[in-house]
Amino acid sequence: MVPEGIGRYQSPVRRVLKPIVQRLWKFDVQGLENIPPHGPAVLCPNHAAFIDSLFIPTVLGRDLIYVGKAEYLDDWKTKYLFPALGMIPIDRRGGDHAEAALDAARQVLERGGLFGIYPEGTRSRSGRLHKGHTGAARLAVETGAPLIPVGLIGTGEIQPPDKVLPVFGGGVVIKFGTPISVDRYRNRVGDRNIYRSLTDEVMYEIQHLTGLEYVHEYAGKPTTAPAVPAEPATIPTQPVPAPIPLPIRDEVDEEHAAAMVDRRLAAEALGHRPLRSLDDVLVGSGAGA
Repeated sequence: MVPEGIGRYQSPVRRVLKPIVQRLWKFDVQGLENIPPHGPAVLCPNHAAFIDSLFIPTVLGRDLIYVGKAEYLDDWKTKYLFPALGMIPIDRRGGDHAEAALDAARQVLERGGLFGIYPEGTRSRSGRLHKGHTGAARLAVETGAPLIPVGLIGTGEIQPPDKVLPVFGGGVVIKFGTPISVDRYRNRVGDRNIYRSLTDEVMYEIQHLTGLEYVHEYAGKPTTAPAVPAEPATIPTQPVPAPIPLPIRDEVDEEHAAAMVDRRLAAEALGHRPLRSLDDVLVGSGAGA
């Protein structure tokens, strides 16, 4: 269930903070028309700074419920404030530990609300875009809510890693991308191939919005692969890898085949080889490392 009192103060606080925030920083907001005026949607931003979770709700005209790491509630100063502002705490160990947060998120979407989740799972300290976890895609397929990629530019400079106080006076660009419909996958709930395909598509769109370099490693883990140029239009010179074999089924329908092709194309566009194994991570979330 959605914890009682989640987001109760977000609207009044947003009205107070919006003019203040817009005086402290210069905002360039693009694609706001891609946010539906009503009905559910899953917002998927890249994540470079703690202050991301302030900026996005500030520029929206609707309340946004989002997930943040449960450790924030260990501090008495944030234990009640953050949930009242719209944060659902999540245990980042994943699996059963995160299921309560997923259930709450699912209810937010089923009630027609906006839900925000960082696909990278934590802040990127490298200034690059990292591989996405599949929790956002899972929620979208289960509820039918569209996925909306969000590109944030400049927040890492405003609040560099390990800096508590932000730098005032900088510029922020927030780009809301075109919604990604999941309607054709509604009969594929539980299919991790679909979740990975959609997640790769979201990360591709975020890369296009931000121009960030992509690293095919989860944020917070050592990077072994070189960064990939941000321009998605670059045509690789190496031979195109062989297609990923489809799972063995009694009958493979056209929708599933199309999803696997989408997955391969998204992987190639991101500049890495097609995925040959599926990660079991079901949730990518957290307001910070």
